[in-house]
Amino acid sequence: MDPRISIIDKRLSQIKRIIAVASGKGGVGKSLIASTMALILAEKGYKVGLLDLDLYGPSSHIILGVEKTFPEEEKGIVPPKVKNVEFMTIAFFAEDRPIPLRGDDVTNVILEILSITRWSNLGFLVVDMPPGIGDEVLDAIRFLKRSEFLIVTTPSKVAISTVMRLIKLLVEIKAPVLGLIENMKLIDTDLVIKAANEANIKYLGAIPFDHNLERSIGNPDELLKTEFTNNLRNILSKVLA
Repeated sequence: MDPRISIIDKRLSQIKRIIAVASGKGGVGKSLIASTMALILAEKGYKVGLLDLDLYGPSSHIILGVEKTFPEEEKGIVPPKVKNVEFMTIAFFAEDRPIPLRGDDVTNVILEILSITRWSNLGFLVVDMPPGIGDEVLDAIRFLKRSEFLIVTTPSKVAISTVMRLIKLLVEIKAPVLGLIENMKLIDTDLVIKAANEANIKYLGAIPFDHNLERSIGNPDELLKTEFTNNLRNILSKVLA
């Protein structure tokens, strides 16, 4: 067995809850929900970490406005704090360069990130998962053993069909699923509610499309004031209850 796996278990042992924010495909607002969720939890007074595991398109650092920040090295990597959120991303090391990974390289990168990151005693670690059900997702599920999954989709038929495959996978491996969030809702439709009922998981609520949201990207203080965040707060109250 790779010795990094036992190191990962030790690194995560002081974290009470690991919430993995996942989606069947990209472009549904998963990273925005994960990043904002971490900010909301920190605002409530919890000790929070945010891990961006989207290897090919990390974006949480853009959402949080992280610039010219790099983690410290001390018996591993100590994630810097952004608005009281301990934050780790591959973007610290790759910057804006493309990351061509395949096969075992994907597993090695995930193992390395998880084994070198020194989280403090956290109430919550929010993980921005890679989209889909590829190798990187399967590895993250395997190594983040106590993860509870929060699933994000839009009301698009294409997004729903892909997210249903992810949900079926999680159900098959008996991973705990907190529920399904409907994001960027524009019209009155019950497609996502029907999908949640079909999959026998909780429908947590809808977040309407916020036309002013883009202006707050990169500014956590402004992001916390948006209608998007207010709607997400209401949904998270059901998850945290």
